[in-house]
Amino acid sequence: MPEYRRVKTKGGTYFFTVVTNMRQPILTTEGVRQALRQGIQRARQTLPFQIDAWVLLPDHLHAVWTLPSEDDNYAARWAIIKRQVSTLCGKQCNEIKELGESKRKRQESGIWQRRYWEHQIRDDLDFQRHMDYLHWNPVKHGYVRQVADWPFSSFHRLVFWCVGRTLHVLRSEKNNQNYRNHRGIVIR
Repeated sequence: MPEYRRVKTKGGTYFFTVVTNMRQPILTTEGVRQALRQGIQRARQTLPFQIDAWVLLPDHLHAVWTLPSEDDNYAARWAIIKRQVSTLCGKQCNEIKELGESKRKRQESGIWQRRYWEHQIRDDLDFQRHMDYLHWNPVKHGYVRQVADWPFSSFHRLVFWCVGRTLHVLRSEKNNQNYRNHRGIVIR
């Protein structure tokens, strides 16, 4: 079995992809969304962190977080969130897909894939690219035609944050709207 080494930097900003077990399309259901909210609140009470961006799709989510300056333990935060969701809606979700032998042996939930993917953000350009990727993801997967049409995204929060500040609307080559905030960061 491969050994996964995660990069950890105190105060770092990270991009995450977390996927449901067997790609179950459950994350956008009301019950799971409520459980995610509660899990995030619990994690932030115990181990604070900033959510820079978030998008929830039926079978996976993407997030960009910034940790406090003296902390690099994003794994503990994900453990709290995943455990909370599993506790609050585990029975309902476990009935959707049968658990594999490995998960039964480890007494794991049927909601989440065991591992998740993380990437440490290196600089402003890397941050911008991951924000764009995250918010574009519902369009990429064919759920909507425009980023603004997907309800389970921090895109709306970012656009409202820009209201009242310098907001330039540009037209891209694909005729999609781009929004440039007062820091010059393009939000698609």
